[in-house]
Amino acid sequence: MKLVLLKNWLYLFGAAFLPLPWIILKFSAYHNHQILITFLSGFAIIGAAFLLSWIAEVAQLDISQSLALAMVALIAILPEYAVDMYFAWNAAKKVGYGAYAAANMTGSNRLIIGAAWAAVVFFYYWKSKNKTVVLEKSNRLELSFLILSTLYSFIIFFKRNLALIDTVILGGLFVLYIYLAAKSHQEEPELEGPAEAIAGLGKNKRRILSLLLFLYAGFSIFISAEPFAEGLIHTGKILKIEEFLLIQWLAPLASEAPEFIVAVLFALRLKPSLGLGALISAKINQWTLLVGMIPLVFSLSAGKILALPLYSRQVEEFFLTSAQSAFAIMIISNLQISLWEALIIFFLFITQIFFTTPFSRHIYSLIYILFSLIILLKSKTGRKNIKDSIFGLFKR
Repeated sequence: MKLVLLKNWLYLFGAAFLPLPWIILKFSAYHNHQILITFLSGFAIIGAAFLLSWIAEVAQLDISQSLALAMVALIAILPEYAVDMYFAWNAAKKVGYGAYAAANMTGSNRLIIGAAWAAVVFFYYWKSKNKTVVLEKSNRLELSFLILSTLYSFIIFFKRNLALIDTVILGGLFVLYIYLAAKSHQEEPELEGPAEAIAGLGKNKRRILSLLLFLYAGFSIFISAEPFAEGLIHTGKILKIEEFLLIQWLAPLASEAPEFIVAVLFALRLKPSLGLGALISAKINQWTLLVGMIPLVFSLSAGKILALPLYSRQVEEFFLTSAQSAFAIMIISNLQISLWEALIIFFLFITQIFFTTPFSRHIYSLIYILFSLIILLKSKTGRKNIKDSIFGLFKR
């Protein structure tokens, strides 16, 4: 037992150490090696994200499970918010940064479904040989908000811009989601790993340590977002890799690694519904608050009310992301996801990374839409759950 506790504390200290090299470099005179800056600031974000995810897990001791899952998802993607808000802020001042904001947002959204959702099913099957992950009935709350936010995303596609009206509507959806999640029944969580070590300190000590770690992680993210974002742009130029692709996939991969790992750990503990539930909540957070914050930050930076235009590449990426989200909704509309469905989700995600032409984006979007319509027409249970989830909001 003592060995397990020691290992948990070592993990915690290890994550806390990751931002230190960048903090030291940041306040030193050495700022010339761009790839090194990108590397160290990226690891700082990863370490901070791990700390935030464990703090959010500990928060389950004081709030409802549904709200805790929502907060886990929200806090864990704070690094993602920081990077995207940096791009949105500079979009009003520098040419091309609006495209980077769209790249980071669409990449992170597709990564959650295409890689993380599928990984939960894969690892659960590997551990239990069970080919199906069954969600809880309470996850209809997440399903309903995922449906609403995805439907609205298609409106943004047709508008071809991100405006303050999107901030109001998507922000309102996020607030309503958090409010309803907070009303859910509170259950005593079963914590493991560093979160268990923090929780074992007792109420007052765990709260103090959680606050200190939160401030430390927040500071690390604050000083890392800009150099990491700029570093990706310059690294792409140095290595002759398209900056859009680096920002779309590498930035979300770094900032969402802890969330990914936490979800997989739930699957390995034979609690895949909790892992998948947290990832669905993360998707809602990104599809509402993250997207909604972009035009707000853009307008604040410009000093006037402006809509951030989406040009052809961003419009195609946005539609592809919306189509993938619609397909994912249909997959879990019966409140379960099978191994074969996870394989399809992962295959469609991983192959599109290698096909980056406008034609290929249109083809993948159409495949997602076609598959969604087929499932909608064939699954009576799915249609009923979708209807119950939406109309259930009015009964809460």
